[in-house]
Amino acid sequence: MGSSGKLTAEERGQLLDAARGAVNNAYAPYSGLRVGAALLTRQGRLFSGANVENASFSLTICAERAAIAAAVAREGATMRIRALAVVNSAGSPCSPCGACRQVLLELGPDAVVLFQGPEGLEEKSISELLPAAFSLPRV
Repeated sequence: MGSSGKLTAEERGQLLDAARGAVNNAYAPYSGLRVGAALLTRQGRLFSGANVENASFSLTICAERAAIAAAVAREGATMRIRALAVVNSAGSPCSPCGACRQVLLELGPDAVVLFQGPEGLEEKSISELLPAAFSLPRV
């Protein structure tokens, strides 16, 4: 896997395959919508995650943030996201939620995001998905 620039067709395929595989591990007894995500780090590693719902809905963990947590746990605080793909069990439009977009932006300011849009697969930069994003100055 390359480390910069646009995604290759092979990288895109690997991300989507890993995200589709993660869908099978989702815990979604309330919504029934299983979501899987996969991310590619700048170091070239692939990590996946699935949504984990909870009866207290605000405690639900999105697939994107589950994948990000797995990547940080493995690569540490310097982990940076190159690309992320998200899919769901219904094949319906499924872009990252606002909370996931904020986390993606912080850990992958140049990240490419693949998701199912209304017309098919979309590929956008995280800055396109979250314009005028919130940030704190680093100390």
